[in-house]
Amino acid sequence: MEFSHIPIMLNECLEGLAIRPDGLYLDGTAGGAGHSREIAKRLEGGRLYAMDQDPDAIEAATARLSGLPATVIQGNFRNAKALLTQRGVDHLDGALLDLGVSSHQLDDRERGFSYLGDAPLDMRMSQSGPTAADLVNSLDRDALARILREYGEEPYAWQVAGKIVTARAKAPIATTGQLAEIVAAAMPPAVRRKDKNPARRSFQAIRIAVNGELDALSEGLDGIFDLLAPGGRFCIITFHSLEDRLVKQRFRRWCTACTCPPEFPVCVCGGVAKAKQITHKPLQADGREQQENRRSRSAKLRIIEKL
Repeated sequence: MEFSHIPIMLNECLEGLAIRPDGLYLDGTAGGAGHSREIAKRLEGGRLYAMDQDPDAIEAATARLSGLPATVIQGNFRNAKALLTQRGVDHLDGALLDLGVSSHQLDDRERGFSYLGDAPLDMRMSQSGPTAADLVNSLDRDALARILREYGEEPYAWQVAGKIVTARAKAPIATTGQLAEIVAAAMPPAVRRKDKNPARRSFQAIRIAVNGELDALSEGLDGIFDLLAPGGRFCIITFHSLEDRLVKQRFRRWCTACTCPPEFPVCVCGGVAKAKQITHKPLQADGREQQENRRSRSAKLRIIEKL
């Protein structure tokens, strides 16, 4: 299956990065190289480092960036600083992260990300390590409920976890279709009638847990920001409230000078802001893009510049 991924808010990202032809840039989530290709095309003397943990994405990006000033790296952006330092990169002039699951990963049912249809319960972005099936068949009810509550904001987390534990006692849960049915069965009838996809929140939660997405994001934010040179831009597209909250709080911290308690009459900490906000409110896809690409509807783009 060809790796397809429509770059969301492409023009906004390109403008947000304020690309210099001789600059060094990172696309930490290369995917199908939609953003990467357009960044690389604007470089002359500079270089793009296109990174992704998914072997399918690496294959697609390598082909689509051929002949352009780009280096493709297989790896998780949580390790971006180490992976780039190994290659002699001591600074970046801009970095982009387009978070979440790619269109290709969702559309390729065999990857096990989608609750539509039936496929092996996998969900691994890197295609290595424990699968979603390993997780749902091994964790106890408390641990499953915590994942569903914290990562999926699922109001029926305890009930869903209970149904999973009951079902797997009869036979291991092996497919996405099985899991989707189990989740739906845990919902009150009124919720099932109202919500077309009652498994959506649970699938998001399990995917985040399988891939360690929030820990990876936290580590990646710090490592990439450390590499940014003064004037370097950091652009991040998020797709759900957990990601967006983490990015918003980290950006705010870097852009705040004084860290004194609010009751202090004057600043005594002598703090200095490390960055400035380029977007004070997140950018969202315009109406036309949302119509043409439904996955852009929940996207939020935040941009800062390192001082």
